[in-house]
Amino acid sequence: MTAAPSQAQDSHVPGPDSDPFIWLEEARSDRALDWVRAENARTETELTSDPRFETLKAEALAILDSDDRIPYVSFGPDGMMYNFWQDKENPKGILRRTSLASYRSDNPAWETVLDVDALAAAEGREWVYGGSTCYKDTPLCMVALSDGGKDANVLREFNRKTGQFVENGFVLAESQGGVSWIDENTLMVSRDFGEGTLTESQYPFVTKIWTRGSDLADAQEFYRGAPNDVSAGAYPLRDNKDEIQAMVAYRGLSFHERQYALRKDDAWVTLNMPKKAGLFGIIDGQILFSTDEDWTVGEQTFPADALVAADLEAWKADPNGAAKTLVWAPGDRQTKQGAAITSESLYVGLLDNVRGKALKFDFVDGAWVSSAVDVPRNATVSIGASDDKSDTLMFNVTDFLSPSRLYLYDGQTAQLDQIKSAPSYFDAAGMSVEQLEATSADGTRIPYFLVKPDGMKMDGSTPVLLSGYGGFQVPRLPSYLGTTGKLWLARGGAYVLANLRGGGEFGPMWHQTAIRENKQRTWDDFIAVAQDLVDRDITSPAHLGIQGGSQGGLLVGTAFTQRPDLFDAAIVQIPLFDMLRYHEIGRGASWIGEYGDPRIAEQRAWIEPYSPYQKLDEDRDFPKPFFITSTADDRTHPAHGRKAAAKMAANGDDYLYYEDMVGGHSGGVDNEQRAKLLALQNVYLIKQLMD
Repeated sequence: MTAAPSQAQDSHVPGPDSDPFIWLEEARSDRALDWVRAENARTETELTSDPRFETLKAEALAILDSDDRIPYVSFGPDGMMYNFWQDKENPKGILRRTSLASYRSDNPAWETVLDVDALAAAEGREWVYGGSTCYKDTPLCMVALSDGGKDANVLREFNRKTGQFVENGFVLAESQGGVSWIDENTLMVSRDFGEGTLTESQYPFVTKIWTRGSDLADAQEFYRGAPNDVSAGAYPLRDNKDEIQAMVAYRGLSFHERQYALRKDDAWVTLNMPKKAGLFGIIDGQILFSTDEDWTVGEQTFPADALVAADLEAWKADPNGAAKTLVWAPGDRQTKQGAAITSESLYVGLLDNVRGKALKFDFVDGAWVSSAVDVPRNATVSIGASDDKSDTLMFNVTDFLSPSRLYLYDGQTAQLDQIKSAPSYFDAAGMSVEQLEATSADGTRIPYFLVKPDGMKMDGSTPVLLSGYGGFQVPRLPSYLGTTGKLWLARGGAYVLANLRGGGEFGPMWHQTAIRENKQRTWDDFIAVAQDLVDRDITSPAHLGIQGGSQGGLLVGTAFTQRPDLFDAAIVQIPLFDMLRYHEIGRGASWIGEYGDPRIAEQRAWIEPYSPYQKLDEDRDFPKPFFITSTADDRTHPAHGRKAAAKMAANGDDYLYYEDMVGGHSGGVDNEQRAKLLALQNVYLIKQLMD
């Protein structure tokens, strides 16, 4: 468990005396926004004046607004298929529905449920739809709306049948946190309840029970974590029939560690589980657990990344004494990747050497039985919508050069039908994909995918865009390149995706071997892949660019500050960058489990050597980076990119900076703005790597 902030031993955090750009951490101060507008104008003047900009923007917008892209859906509580759709007529989007039979046709008959554009216009807000939490088979849902794309949202009760917000219904003001339905008139609420109810990471740690018609201030407290948790909350544990089987609470001890408790006899019983384990679901009268570290129960040890089960009734009666059984354990280079529970079975997606597979699990006659689902091979396979009223679910299948396909699977007949396919957005004739490996600084082999344009020469002349992530056990997987194919590959560029330690491509240990004191391994892996591309004469530093967002933005920042000689372009999107103050900015304190706490001397010693902001030395030459942030990003916060750009300006270094003033960490902008951002990035890449 990581040290709580209150236990920090060393408070040597840079302040205004040593950092002249701290004022840019004020997201919406007049001074900061004036600086942003000036930087945006400078970047737009340089890039939009390029004669290729309008063509690139039009190509991107045509893809984003395409009517024949796949309308991905979810199974609604009313048996209908729900889709959220954005296009040029609906830039903020519409929530719409159709029947399954209609959805399977080439031209589904859609019925609009909620028009976010109309709502935003009527209320004068930049609403971004953030999903719905619905109660069983009723039309009642809590709809999440974010003003400008922030993570924090407003929750409002909505009736999907009438298409109207419920008069005098449940409404929760803007906050982090969520809700769960207990019954039609009762919510379990984890929100900002005022002073002393948020953690240092700005997440709720108090959960209350709120009854319809009562004041939220009178809601009964049900669970309370601790202020030094990352977050904490409680929720009803439901089975695949949507029935509540237990009340469960958790404390987020770090970003990667949780402590669970079960409500029993009006008291909370702490569960004896590894901190890197969690509840996975209920099927066939069994409760399932997933563990990211070895779990010893009695004389049996379940390996990391395994699925473990216990009899549900026995577990409810004696949560720490109920017998545990192994459901599944990973083979070499395998890991779980997504799951769904239907009315009959558990389905688990797998990565097998970064290739997709799927398994079906059932508990039959006292034993677990698994069978492979016959999904397409040598592709990325992800589990999509699933139905808890039938044994039906969907799989999305994709790769770099083939448009995505959507399959409907009937678990009773094992029939897999392709029901949708995306169009081709670029000509992939003659292009190919190769999986290669680089050797990192400590000798570890790091796999990466190379997408080669038609006629690529191995003479170092090919412009290459290298991307990666390498954090939080999140895998980066092959998927149809779409806009990248049209705007970059079709113009002769190559694309590389690196599978770095710190990510989740090969299971929990692939992640855990490159966090905290070992985080430099992630940066070493990325640099090793870049060097391997040069050593193989696939490209050369003058033609090599890198791109990443969020943790990937930190990745790109460490790469171009540690090896500025290796790159000539770096797109640094919504990044972390100042790692000596990251815990003070946005929700940075929640990621101490990944990086460490710079207030503690020992941990600062891990972080300071790679923190990119501190490496922007005026006596070094850097490639010209392009920083992209969002004003509404309340997660990583635009201050990281702002301060990096301002420091480079003070040092006399060349750079570009653009801040999207509407849209948060995950986007939230309309397609017109998305197309503009893509065009700006690709003009920059072409000028840096191709001209």
